[in-house]
Amino acid sequence: MRLYRFRALVTVDAAVANAPNRSYASGTRAFLIHASRIGQPARGKFFQAMMTWDEDTELRPGDRAVVTITVADNEAPAYLDAGQRFTLWGGGSGRGMVARQVYTASAPS
Repeated sequence: MRLYRFRALVTVDAAVANAPNRSYASGTRAFLIHASRIGQPARGKFFQAMMTWDEDTELRPGDRAVVTITVADNEAPAYLDAGQRFTLWGGGSGRGMVARQVYTASAPS
């Protein structure tokens, strides 16, 4: 299994009435991203991911930030590449767009 890191711009969706006010702390691991397969938009996949950014502040509903997303899945390059859009799931929701891939490495088994 390989680790893939991508730089992306994300926007956390505004809070819905009567819903808990959720936020993402840097290093958030408990979320999924959903992306369509490149060239085959009808095929989508969920990836478990970790999201980090440089600021010490939390991302709250309505915030936008440049983040690094780490995914441990060999199929990631087929779904995530520059310009590819995705959605955030877990603890809240949002959307984003990949700017570029920044790192690939073998992960321990």
